[in-house]
Amino acid sequence: MKLSQFRYNLPQELIALYPEDNRDESRLLVVDRKTGKYEHKIFKEIVDYFTEDDVIVFNNTKVFPARLHGNKEKTGAAIEVFLLRELNRDQRLWDVLVDPARKIRIGNKLYFGEDELLVAEVIDNTTSRGRTLRFLFDGSYEGFKQTLYNLGETPLPKFINRPVEPDDSERYQTIYAKHEGAVAAPTAGLHFSRELLKKLEIIGVGFAEITLHVGLGNFRSVDVEDLTKHKVDSERIIIPGETAELVNKAKDSKKKICAVGTTVVRTLESSVSTDGYLKPFDGWTNKFIFPPYEFNVPHMMVSNFHLPYSTLLMMVAAFAGYDLLFDAYKTAVTEKYRFGTYGDAMLIL
Repeated sequence: MKLSQFRYNLPQELIALYPEDNRDESRLLVVDRKTGKYEHKIFKEIVDYFTEDDVIVFNNTKVFPARLHGNKEKTGAAIEVFLLRELNRDQRLWDVLVDPARKIRIGNKLYFGEDELLVAEVIDNTTSRGRTLRFLFDGSYEGFKQTLYNLGETPLPKFINRPVEPDDSERYQTIYAKHEGAVAAPTAGLHFSRELLKKLEIIGVGFAEITLHVGLGNFRSVDVEDLTKHKVDSERIIIPGETAELVNKAKDSKKKICAVGTTVVRTLESSVSTDGYLKPFDGWTNKFIFPPYEFNVPHMMVSNFHLPYSTLLMMVAAFAGYDLLFDAYKTAVTEKYRFGTYGDAMLIL
């Protein structure tokens, strides 16, 4: 497959700037791979597609306020810093992206907050856009982390072209988020409400959890036409033993396994035995899935509507089938479904 095959016409006004008032009341386009048919539903009607002992797998990662606004020493130039991952707790070292990157050199100091509450020094240029920062903070680690988070902002994607608002800190987070470490939300999970989970539980659906701390690699643009040449950034994943057990039991019982989002699909497909069973795992994955690809674990997936050229779109095309997915997206555009992080959802059967 080529990069140019993942272009489609997305009118700007269909990119959702705000979520629906109620999580489970976004629209749901149901796509059946066997029949090629579509159904137009409301998300909470997803319960109709599950029966007892089916399993839904969620990503329980938790987003932290990863975007900082600061100023460069001497010039006072405005700088945006995006925290990617903590490298060394004791030395307060973080991998970050800096914008604008060209103005930042090793040795530069950056100031954050009123009265220069937090100071960081650039100690390494790791990539063209990436840097390593050492935060200069005398207090305890807890005090440092609290200061960092107080100054940080909910890291909405840039295509949500509006200022961050107080409600975003809650809505850009799944209701089952537990383990902090993501710089972006696993967006398919944003549609699940407590009431909906309760209804699924009453039916007898099993819930399993994995952790994938979503990094910016998810959104890094693909710069090569030949997709086999694209490399994705590694991300930390954890598949607990009980999740592997529940998933494999469903597999043996011929029950459905539904992955909520591309991060769950990637995680499940990153640790599979030769006979197609899920193995517990704690480590890193840089798995890049694009068509054609034969899936081992999930039978169904929930996904948002992804932007043109994105690796997320490529993964969903691999799951749904390229032609069927692009036809479904055409229908979604015609029917004015909402696209992106805060948009509507698809259920692929």
